[in-house]
Amino acid sequence: MHTTPRPKSPQNPKNLKNTDILISGAGVAGPALAYWLHRHGFTPTVVERAPGVRDGGYAVDFRGEAHLTVLDRMGILDDIRREQTHMGAMTYVDETGRRLADMPADVFSGDLEILRGDLGRILYEHTREHVEYIFDDSVTAIDDDGTSVRVTFERSAPRTFDLVVGADGLHSNVRALVFGPEERFVREMGLYCAIFTTANHLDLDHTGLVHNTPGKLVGMYSARGNTEAKATFHFASPELSYDRRDVEGQKRILAEAFAGVGWETPRLLEAMKDAGDFYFDSISQVHMDTWSRGRTTLLGDAACCASPLSGMGTGLSMIGAYVLAGELAAAGGNHRVGFARYEEAVREYAKGCQKAGEGVGKWMVPDSRFMAWFVNQNYRLLPYVPWKGLIAKGIRKTANAITLKDYGSRDVPAAPAGTPR
Repeated sequence: MHTTPRPKSPQNPKNLKNTDILISGAGVAGPALAYWLHRHGFTPTVVERAPGVRDGGYAVDFRGEAHLTVLDRMGILDDIRREQTHMGAMTYVDETGRRLADMPADVFSGDLEILRGDLGRILYEHTREHVEYIFDDSVTAIDDDGTSVRVTFERSAPRTFDLVVGADGLHSNVRALVFGPEERFVREMGLYCAIFTTANHLDLDHTGLVHNTPGKLVGMYSARGNTEAKATFHFASPELSYDRRDVEGQKRILAEAFAGVGWETPRLLEAMKDAGDFYFDSISQVHMDTWSRGRTTLLGDAACCASPLSGMGTGLSMIGAYVLAGELAAAGGNHRVGFARYEEAVREYAKGCQKAGEGVGKWMVPDSRFMAWFVNQNYRLLPYVPWKGLIAKGIRKTANAITLKDYGSRDVPAAPAGTPR
């Protein structure tokens, strides 16, 4: 376990209540919320199970005015633009590598695409001087007595906070402790995915290749200026039982699922054995009747995971963080009012984002050879049909389906001098 030095408490010119707030999760939603809470005068602390900022993961994208407005108000829009992937079209290929069809970049890359690890690092750089981070630790118990919350940690000494926010993802620990077991809220969509970093042995230039067979899809796309690549796998399956902390066991599941698949699959599976950032999980959504209970609330995937298929999860998390902090500040720190207004403002937007991910799986991972052929034919004809822009337009409409209030605190400081990039 290691921590960043606890910063001095910010001035509290608004006489806010409930200023000491614990956030579980240092992925995207957690640091974004910590940023806004600090700007409004709260004192956030972030606890993260991982030993440091996670570097792996897939590319995530932002679309339309609502997403870009939040990034701009945070003062990180230029940083993200400097780190964006600049990806071109994705090309579907057969088992010999022969090109079958292209999927336009605006369908899957949005207006601005960045690797999730790069986004997490940017958020950390913009918050670490003002936010206490506790890495390599996690919450084991939450005791809400109505006036404060006593939190027990796996490694750190127990501490008392005014409020707790679970921003700890699909398998939220905070959600399980406060709301109950995840099977009550997590709905699997019949697909599993894996991703890891590998060598760009195909010399891909800001592009990617994808190969599908019935029930399976394997892809590879260049990353970080073509200096590396991301290998991605998706496959259909009934619910699997496995240990989420047993990485080697997850690798065996993936190897068995893709045994005998052609194209570059054998080489990528061999590279998987040494991948240090291997990620494996179900593709699922989270549906809850309420995101708050007492002095605890949920944010991002923990509250309303839309699934990677929607292309909305990261934007939804960033918008949720902006609104949650803003509504708490507008309510003077009154959590009952702030939590209720946050959920009222974001819930319908989250439902739209979730709906955008429904039905995508059958196109992404066709269940038959005919369906795979049909999908490829559609992508092949897409550049020539009059409605070619409707897919991207529809996704952008969903991303913009929220009106953002101006909560103030736009005077954003630059990242600290000398911050490593």
